Amino acid sequence: MTSPSALLGRPGFLPGPGGGRFVLDFAPASGACRGCLVLLQPFAEEANKSRRMLSECARAAAASGWRVLLGDVFGTGDSAGDFSEASWDIWLADVRRFCDGVSGNVPLVMCGLRLGALLIADALRGGLRPDAVLLLNPVTSGKLALTQFLRIGAASELGSDASARIDTRGLREQLGRGETVEIAGYGLPPALASGIEACEFALHGAVSRVGWIEIGSVAGAELPPAAVRVVERLRADGAEVCAETLAGPAFWQTQEIEAVPALPAALISMLNRVISLDAA
Repeated sequence: MTSPSALLGRPGFLPGPGGGRFVLDFAPASGACRGCLVLLQPFAEEANKSRRMLSECARAAAASGWRVLLGDVFGTGDSAGDFSEASWDIWLADVRRFCDGVSGNVPLVMCGLRLGALLIADALRGGLRPDAVLLLNPVTSGKLALTQFLRIGAASELGSDASARIDTRGLREQLGRGETVEIAGYGLPPALASGIEACEFALHGAVSRVGWIEIGSVAGAELPPAAVRVVERLRADGAEVCAETLAGPAFWQTQEIEAVPALPAALISMLNRVISLDAA
């Protein structure tokens, strides 16, 4: 039996260009491994706000028999490199590196929170083939996500002039000239910005089992209209989509570190549904 301390995750590094990628590897608590779960974090400060919640999800999944890997892509967290040196292609290679790090003769499930879902989508386009995918409040438009991030930088340049119009054109022009722009303490390089902007969420028929958990103000509510449209497209492409809504704060963007207590149990339930381990 795995000791309780093992559920804290075994820290380590996976080798990669430019230095190691930090990972927490959570071993299944007891018995046979039910499957491998790779958790992909969101973008920039959202990742810092989400670390506690994702760790709780990882521990809960490990306690229920899953091996879980939670890693930092290049230039983030405790991995090698600087954020300003990252690119979308480097991050995609790290996604594959994380999946290879837990490969075995058991189901592989990839779970992406926010921008982590876009990384999954592009990794599937590049040939990665998990058995199922879980999405937590996924970002479905890279262009919109980049615009929102640039608006943070544009707003900071305005300072206290609340009447001024927030305009991201200047930041986009800097990126277009090959310059890194500073936003909320992060140096955003052109190679990362362009990759994000070009990515739109689609699973390209690469996976047929999808779980979608949306955190909002009301449990059991309908998915937001934009999410409904994406789910309809996925189903039209032949995917079976299980969707659920939970009540809770958007912990990835709250000022203080917040949690959604129901999320770990909901994630485990969704895991079992999408790989048909338990009856749904």
